[in-house]
Amino acid sequence: MLDSNPVPTGTAETRRAVVGVIPARYGASRFPGKPLARLWGKPMLQHVWERARAARGLDELVVATDDERIATAARGWGAGVEMTSPACASGTDRVAEVARRRPQAEVVLNLQGDEPELETGAVTRLVATMRADESIAMGTIAHHEPNPATMASENVVKVVVDDSGFALYFSRADLAGASRG
Repeated sequence: MLDSNPVPTGTAETRRAVVGVIPARYGASRFPGKPLARLWGKPMLQHVWERARAARGLDELVVATDDERIATAARGWGAGVEMTSPACASGTDRVAEVARRRPQAEVVLNLQGDEPELETGAVTRLVATMRADESIAMGTIAHHEPNPATMASENVVKVVVDDSGFALYFSRADLAGASRG
């Protein structure tokens, strides 16, 4: 168990098991090898893993990859690794594959492998929220980005949510620009 000081979520009988999954792909078309790109002296993925590991409430944290280079590096800094199918088209597909292998995990977090400044407190709050609401089984962190230039970038994944905050779809397209039309 990762968390020796969990966010209070009820009795042991009502506590929902939480797994955090960090999908990582070496062969991205825009930036091959990005998870292992060095940033501040460490691979980017290691920064994500360390910040996620510092969050409270995760029972398990794993890197999901189809690449042995990523798996070897992640094991080297102590990460749990799940090998996934090379046929996975997205990080979400990798997370879903890992989730299917863990029927005991009632809550699954998709933690983006390219966010080296992942906000540990946001992960802790997401875990607590998801544990408290049994209707939510899978989630990821998003934030409001006020900068239009950032939102126009194809390097930034945007999420469209419904009135309740549930994701409808993700896109790299300039969604705001499309509405300005």
